[in-house]
Amino acid sequence: MYQFFVEESQIHTQEHRVLITGSDVNHIKNVLRMRPGEEISVSNGRDGRDYRCGILELTEDVVICELRFIRESSNELPVEVTLYQGLPKSDKLELIIQKCVELGVTRIVPVQTKRCIMKLDPKKEESKRARWQGIAEAAAKQSKRGIIPVVERQETFAHALEESRQLDLVLIPYELAEGMERTRALLGSVKPGMRIGIFIGPEGGFEEEEIRLAEASGAQPITLGKRILRTETAGMVVLGWLGYLTEGLGQE
Repeated sequence: MYQFFVEESQIHTQEHRVLITGSDVNHIKNVLRMRPGEEISVSNGRDGRDYRCGILELTEDVVICELRFIRESSNELPVEVTLYQGLPKSDKLELIIQKCVELGVTRIVPVQTKRCIMKLDPKKEESKRARWQGIAEAAAKQSKRGIIPVVERQETFAHALEESRQLDLVLIPYELAEGMERTRALLGSVKPGMRIGIFIGPEGGFEEEEIRLAEASGAQPITLGKRILRTETAGMVVLGWLGYLTEGLGQE
């Protein structure tokens, strides 16, 4: 079943109507070639609910749908995960956003660290962020997420660490971290409802001073195994582990 995101103002629960506008109209009519009577799923990208609809009418500018029922989305992880991603080279962040959204991330914060080669031009940041947010939305549609994860403005490493103090558990993969036993224990402590932060370094990883600052802020260094992973792989691995350990918890 196809899924579409709309603004909250386009969902009229009292009238049992949902209006789809914008580029999705052309996609529904001319690409998917959908017809009245076909069922679709609609989300507002914020409340995690699945608004199940049937298409009533397709006009030039709007697809009018009948709201049939509403249910809580079961496609979200039982934990909220913020990925603090050191800015990588070229277009790697696009892949990171796409795959981490598929894996269940809640927020993505680009972070400027000492070893970042890429320097994000402030004049181009908003256009870049709009593109990244579009990638997040497309990935959320594809993976049938109940929310659209937010790609935030870039932050300095120090500011990101300060923000992360509000979270319940902060993990920072580091090649010199203690063995896998401690990592398993930390991951095993995760419970439904927790807010988790993951710090991933850019190419070249974190400097030792950055790790010391992170530990002073409460971050827990973990290992991802004996192999050194690329920056675009590391966050996906941690999210995959969190999904495996928490998927379905608290939903029985």
